[in-house]
Amino acid sequence: MNSFFNYDNKFSQIVNKIVNIFFISVLWLIWCIPIVTFGASTTAMYYTVNKVLRHNRSYVFTEFWGSFKRNFKQATLVWLILLVFGIIMWLDAYIMKAFYEAGSELGKFFVVFYVMMLFEVVLGTYIFANIARFENTTKEILKNSALMALAHLPWSLLILVLFVLAILLDIIMPPLILILPTIYMWMCNLILERIFRKYMSEDVLKEEDERNRDYYG
Repeated sequence: MNSFFNYDNKFSQIVNKIVNIFFISVLWLIWCIPIVTFGASTTAMYYTVNKVLRHNRSYVFTEFWGSFKRNFKQATLVWLILLVFGIIMWLDAYIMKAFYEAGSELGKFFVVFYVMMLFEVVLGTYIFANIARFENTTKEILKNSALMALAHLPWSLLILVLFVLAILLDIIMPPLILILPTIYMWMCNLILERIFRKYMSEDVLKEEDERNRDYYG
């Protein structure tokens, strides 16, 4: 009976993961409410997923709040840039689609703007993950994220598929909004951390691996 309630057994670990997934999603949703904080909240979610869910280190609120405060300025600036470009592309797509429906061949370009908006979603995922994991200037973060997204296009397309799937599931079953954001980010983390390791120096990789080994004991 004691082993059933032991934190180290598989059942307890699974329950703890589920609770953490729910908790992270709720925190993300709450801190996205002002809209302007979406970038900082998403950055904090990625950081917390990587540290707590992936490597079982520390606690959800501690890591989420710490990352939110630490990256607030940079993540918010980037989010506002993405938001402005997203609105411009949506307006362009709306206008071009109106032209297309009116019989103008030029209106077919509305598809291009929709594709650009989808790419921006993927790029945003790379950007906020980069902010969460690395200290760099905003210019370098934007450049590196764009280059990574293009250099690893198959993985980027998979991230896009995961995003679309998450949106569809949320539409079909709205209560899933309480877990899907974190599950989506967890899947992205598995992809992006693999990519990030290709660009990290051997010393940094060794230090990070050693830190994780020390924690697991």
